[in-house]
Amino acid sequence: MLSNQEKIRFSRQTMLKNIGEQGQQALKNASVLVIGVGGLGNPASLYLNAAGVGNIYLADGDNIELSNLPRQILFTETDIGQNKADTSAEKLQQLNSATNIEVLDEMLDAELADYYLPLVDLVLDCTDNINSRYLINQKCIEHKKPLIIGAATGFDGQHMFVNPNIADSACYQCLFPAHKKPPENNCQTIGILGPILAIIGGMQALQAIKFLTGHAVATNQLDIFDGLHNSWQQFTLKKQADCPICSG
Repeated sequence: MLSNQEKIRFSRQTMLKNIGEQGQQALKNASVLVIGVGGLGNPASLYLNAAGVGNIYLADGDNIELSNLPRQILFTETDIGQNKADTSAEKLQQLNSATNIEVLDEMLDAELADYYLPLVDLVLDCTDNINSRYLINQKCIEHKKPLIIGAATGFDGQHMFVNPNIADSACYQCLFPAHKKPPENNCQTIGILGPILAIIGGMQALQAIKFLTGHAVATNQLDIFDGLHNSWQQFTLKKQADCPICSG
């Protein structure tokens, strides 16, 4: 049940007929794991926390560097050298002290994934490493945890939703099979513009809020944003019968 303070705080959300107090209560009861608290994880976790998600787990083993500041908007110059997950948790608690935030200040591996995934309702992949994406995808399929994947480089970004609880839901390896060794492009190799990350991280948060409040989120769909031309494209995906991860 929402307290009087929560009713005031989230009044602009609860007045939405598609959210209401029931949806706000669902957000309060929800648990989300955000893996990677950099360019995508900053805005995504910020909006989830502000929206009233009750339990947020932050996983990142990296420390803040000067070159992060143009796009990782939770951090300031005084935070340089500090762990990203720890620092993000401190900043998020200042925004919403009621949120229960747990920090994992190291990179997620298979063992940690097996421990944390059973604790959450939803996972956000905000990493920029292809091997991490494959691991997160695999573990979410194993634990049947819905997954929202975001990625961005240059002026472009993309996101997709994987739901292992839906029989025909394609997974990340259906899109990028590991054996084909897709090119590993990230902000360190080709650069990135900060607002692109804000758009994709915001879309990850939006999809998460919709899912947690009981609204349909499309699977088998890749959404691609072209920031130079302000355009979106949607591509239909298909679960691959030979996918070693989701079709076994």
